[in-house]
Amino acid sequence: MGKLVSVNVGMPKDVQWQGKTVRTGIWKTPVAGPVMVRRINVDGDGQGDLAGHGGEQRAVMVYQIDSYDYWKTYLGRDDLKPGHFGENFTVSGLADDDVCIGDRYRIGDAEFEVTQPRVTCFRVGLRLNEPEMPNLLVAHHRPGFYFRVIGEGRVRAGDDIVRTRRGRHELSVADVDALLYLPHRNFEQLRRAVDVPALSPGWQQSFRDMLAERKSAAPPIAPPVLGWTGFRPLRVTRTRRESPQVLSIWLESADGAVLPQPLPGQYLPVRLPGAGEPPPLRSYSLSGDPAAGVYRISVKREDHGVVSRWLHAHVRPGSVLEAAAPRGDFCLTEDTNPVVLVSAGIGATPVLAMLHALSDAGSGRDIWWLHTTRNRETEAFAGEVAALVASLPHARQRVFYTEAQGRVDQGSVVALGLPADATVYLCGPTQFMADIRQYLGAAGLDPARIHSELFGALPAINPGVVGAGRRRSPHPPDGTRGTGPSITFARSGLTVNWSPDYRSILDLAEACDVPTRFSCRSGVCHLCVTGVVAGTATYLRAPLEKPGDGEVLICSAAPEGDLVLDL
Repeated sequence: MGKLVSVNVGMPKDVQWQGKTVRTGIWKTPVAGPVMVRRINVDGDGQGDLAGHGGEQRAVMVYQIDSYDYWKTYLGRDDLKPGHFGENFTVSGLADDDVCIGDRYRIGDAEFEVTQPRVTCFRVGLRLNEPEMPNLLVAHHRPGFYFRVIGEGRVRAGDDIVRTRRGRHELSVADVDALLYLPHRNFEQLRRAVDVPALSPGWQQSFRDMLAERKSAAPPIAPPVLGWTGFRPLRVTRTRRESPQVLSIWLESADGAVLPQPLPGQYLPVRLPGAGEPPPLRSYSLSGDPAAGVYRISVKREDHGVVSRWLHAHVRPGSVLEAAAPRGDFCLTEDTNPVVLVSAGIGATPVLAMLHALSDAGSGRDIWWLHTTRNRETEAFAGEVAALVASLPHARQRVFYTEAQGRVDQGSVVALGLPADATVYLCGPTQFMADIRQYLGAAGLDPARIHSELFGALPAINPGVVGAGRRRSPHPPDGTRGTGPSITFARSGLTVNWSPDYRSILDLAEACDVPTRFSCRSGVCHLCVTGVVAGTATYLRAPLEKPGDGEVLICSAAPEGDLVLDL
């Protein structure tokens, strides 16, 4: 039998942290007397970030008094008191390696069910002034856990905690936490975990994704890219104007070596010596036949695009560009169901490569080519697309000219009669993709089968940071500039020098207002994982599980030398 040692509550407040304002409810203090626990919260308590905390599945945070004793010794601290770890209930007798997901407990007048381990959030490190705390909680198998409220009622410090039911499969909190965050996973445990109905939906989906990746039911249509490390010179063999604003450029290896075959839909990071200092870097989708043995990129000339204007003005056969290996996971997968390729303007380039691959394979799938452009004059690749569609037995195309027909709307998409089981590949301006995704859902297509390519930086994920969506454009950091290795944020078009004054590459990126994504900031959650285009990084603090080849967790890393990141 356990004991409720303390009931702790606190309302969200704004705190200053690393030059930012963070909205957080992690400051909890004990309360005396009976407290009402309701379906989504404890009376007097609140959360600053409802996307990651609170709600029905995370109504009550629980942490153990014996873990307090452990951390007092490990951290050499004597100031830790109930509420310091952001928990609502400080308890005795409910260890993370004994409590199981789905266990039910009676406390006072209320009944609770264990739903998931603690979310690995940087704010517990902020509260304790121990930035590595999210990492330590997982590494030492002491995360704590959340309750769902089965029956509302009053509780108070001193109440007995009585287990009334054991969770299905008896998977402990510590075991389930390790399945998500630690390497060397037990896949039999993963299969059992998704069969625990009490496990919160978010964790269930994460585990289903892991199992699906292991099965690899849908391999790429082409072999995995062999690639290369860093940049290599590619020579321009020819160019062709596809429309008044779009120029295609064919590239082959400058040393005559065979280029590795890309996956249909991938993009090519290109660095342009002579176009600026430092040489600017941009990424362009590969628009040609992946099996052609040469690469083709197609560049739209933008009025304010320094790089695109330079390419249109200066590139000719014999020019040499520098390129990193093709990359990106917006790729056609092999299947037998219908496929819909949707694009607007220059967004046609990656789906055109997919259409080439389908034609090369003599695909018998139902194929739809849907494209939006201003008028016939601006329609790039018209003849090429028509020939590819004609080569496929079950392909059809529809081009929308907005100058004559107006913008595509929900009615026009629904009227197409697209098959509900189709897989969709979607590329174009951000608002276009958002609208089309909505229209496809209204037409009955499964949102999980709608894949899209995003040009430019990924949307930031900065939980709890006030005003995170109102950033400046990426810029060199304010104050004294670094003198260390150069770091290029390729998607943001910015190169700056490293300074050891920063705790990590993530800190430098934030100082430059480069859009970032993080949660734990200590090498646990992998939300900050970033592709390495060229160069190498080293870990200042070892992550619990290293990411894949060609990737780095920027929250824990620094550059070893000049570094180019897909950020």
